Formats: sequence, C-alpha cells, structure tokens
Amino acid sequence: MSYEKRFYRKKLTSHGFIYLGGEEYEITLSNISITGMLAELATKEPENKVVELFETIKMKPLADVYLHEMRLAGEVEIVRSDIIDGHLYLAMEFRTIEHDIDNLFYERQVYRKSLSAPGLIILNGERCHFMTVNVSVDGLMIRLPQLILVDEGTVAAFDFKRLDMLGEVKVVWVKHQNGETLMGLEYIYLEKTFVKGVPRFARPRSSNV
Repeated sequence: MSYEKRFYRKKLTSHGFIYLGGEEYEITLSNISITGMLAELATKEPENKVVELFETIKMKPLADVYLHEMRLAGEVEIVRSDIIDGHLYLAMEFRTIEHDIDNLFYERQVYRKSLSAPGLIILNGERCHFMTVNVSVDGLMIRLPQLILVDEGTVAAFDFKRLDMLGEVKVVWVKHQNGETLMGLEYIYLEKTFVKGVPRFARPRSSNV
C-alpha cells in the first residue's frame, strides 16, 4: 500500500519551518494526516543548495519541524524526497510531535527538542550523571536518578557529548519526584556560539494563530 493511501489526508495550504543541514527553511504543506504530511520548500533555493539538501536527507532523514499555523512542533522522518523543477518536495512521517504549542512558545520563546541522552554536571562539588528530557538553543531540562539539593541560581559546569556541548549552566528551577530530580538549566557559557542540531524556531511575532 502506498504511503499516501495509508490514512486519510486532508488537503490544505499551511506554512511552517523545517530544520535541515543545520539551517531553518520555510515550508508549505499540501496535505496532512494523523501520521505525516507532504510539504515543499517554500523559498526558491539555488540548484546546488537544493541538491545539497537532497543529499543531506539521504544521510540523515530525521528533521525538526515547527508548524506555527497548526500549533504543532517536533521531529519527523523524511520517507521520500523529490526535486521537481528545482523545488524540493518532502513526504514526512511524524515521530515526536507536541500539539497546541502556543502557550509553550509564549513561555519559552524558542523550540525545545525532545531528546534523551546522557551527560555530566558538577553539583555540590560532585560529578552527577544525568539524562536530558529536552534541549533548546537557550537551555536544557535534565533528569538525575537521585535526589539532589541545589539552590535555584546555582552555576554549574556541564558536559553533554551528544551535541558536543561543554560549559556552564545556571539552575533555573528544581523539582523532586519519585526519588529523582528534574532541573531546568540555562546556558551561561558554552565553548561554542551555537547549539548544533537544535533549531531555534522562534514563534513568529506577527502570528495571531
């Protein structure tokens, strides 16, 4: 059975953004279903750039999307890509999608990518291992398997190899539950000036959706 016929697809014209090859691009949706969507890069890119993106997708089919008009954001897998008349068309399946994200974007201002990976942070003079819950260009949320008492505002050194990040963070909030500790951390200093692999996806200021 073809990908397009698996589920009912609603035709529409809506816009959003996709993060490919370390850059954000505007996309126009042609239809969407409960499992995925079809879209086109909305801006005309030079031919060599389109081919470069096409090759990038072959090597790394997972991408982040932000559909501001539909209040959706998350990760998709690009299951098919085509270049027609210099335009890049994408068929995508949803992997991790958050719904009704407006309130989250008003509060956080930027997109948080769901990501579970190990890292290390120095708290109270001790090396503590953590797993991330989500990551953004401004900070990250982590889970530690033990109860850790630490004050909000504490500055700590951390190392997160998954995204090649090393530097200092500030503890913004702390929560204890079921013998574990959840923390919201804000970057204070990084060894580099950007967070590779995580889009900003700042909410459009002019959107009234």
